[in-house]
Formats: sequence, structure tokens, C-alpha cells
Amino acid sequence: MEKAMQLSHGVGYAEYSRKLDKRLQVEKEREKDYQASKDILRDINQHR
Repeated sequence: MEKAMQLSHGVGYAEYSRKLDKRLQVEKEREKDYQASKDILRDINQHR
């Protein structure tokens, strides 16, 4: 998990756990990625 978080968000789990600003940044990025995935799936399903 540590390595995946480091690669995906540029922050390790220890820092994520310790710093609120880092947690907020990571969660904002995750939400953005989730919304983008939903948009892609919606587009795919519309073109079937």
C-alpha cells in the first residue's frame, strides 16, 4: 500500500497519516480520479 500511494499521489502512508493537508490533497485527487472514471464509463455506455 505504501508504494502504491507513493506512486499514485507522491506521498507515503506515514506522511498521509500524519499531515492533514496531505490527506486532504490525496483525497481531493482521488475524488477527481473517481469522477473522471465515472465520466469515461458514462461515455462508453452512451456509445454502445
